[in-house]
Amino acid sequence: MSAFDLPWLVADIGGTNARFGLVTSLGAGPSHVAVLAGADHPTLPDAVTAYLAQHAGGVRPGAACLALAGPIEGEHYRLTNSAWAGSVRDLGIPYVRLLNDFEALAVSLPHLEGGDLVSLGGPPPGDGVKAVLGPGTGLGVGALAPSEHGWIPVPGEGGHVTVPVVEPREFEVVRALRSQGVPHVVAEHLLSGPGLVRLHRALALVNGVTAPGLTAADIVARVDDSLCAETIEMFCALLGGFAGNVALTLGARGGVYLAGGVLPRIVERVCGSAFRARFEANPDMAAYLAGIGTSLIVAAQPGMTGAAAWLSQRARRELVG
Repeated sequence: MSAFDLPWLVADIGGTNARFGLVTSLGAGPSHVAVLAGADHPTLPDAVTAYLAQHAGGVRPGAACLALAGPIEGEHYRLTNSAWAGSVRDLGIPYVRLLNDFEALAVSLPHLEGGDLVSLGGPPPGDGVKAVLGPGTGLGVGALAPSEHGWIPVPGEGGHVTVPVVEPREFEVVRALRSQGVPHVVAEHLLSGPGLVRLHRALALVNGVTAPGLTAADIVARVDDSLCAETIEMFCALLGGFAGNVALTLGARGGVYLAGGVLPRIVERVCGSAFRARFEANPDMAAYLAGIGTSLIVAAQPGMTGAAAWLSQRARRELVG
């Protein structure tokens, strides 16, 4: 077996779940998709073996592209919110490419169609630099930059910048978190699934009430609970400010795209929130930001779509070369 023999393995691996699929023809999207809980498998090779045996008929992929939620150094990976770490050599696949999960999401952007996106305001996406960010187990950031050789994905760790608080109650939340032993509050501390829980607890402290121990799913579901509603509203406002900062940092005139596991559950509430107002709320650059479109990705598996697209592009270059 040689590199780029079909089928190919693609994956989108986060801190909680690992999503796997197969690419069975050049240019095709992933099929045989399955979601495995990371906690059920001690290592990434164990999860790959389980997927291929249980969901892919025991095939042996000729190549793989794996999108992982964590830093990548050559052939080595380490998930930020999971114990999985190691080398691609442990997978036993002839050719393996590792991408940061938001690098893969960035690659997917030109392949997303109308029904895959919900507009959050601003003009339609343009052709310049595109940014993608989003809350899941953590807070990811990536970009896609145009060049004479096509689109180039740019990974990043922007979720670890300082949280962009502006309003007085947001500062109170940060002070509450510091009083609870979080000396430096970064964006991911509030803008993620675990961040929703942390934000809910901090708002309870600010309000002088006792908060029940809710999960992120509980907070999202309790639409009639005033503390949960305030949590979601502040979450969306902070996310808008963060997205505006990302747009300015990257010069993302081609659009800002939101992804991750949290937002597709609350699409209508994001659309009706202060997200877009806070996105543009920069006194010096409001007009610049008003010209940048914001969209929410609602496609089922955009990370794997990006991984599949990356492999197809690489295979075409190998065939031409």
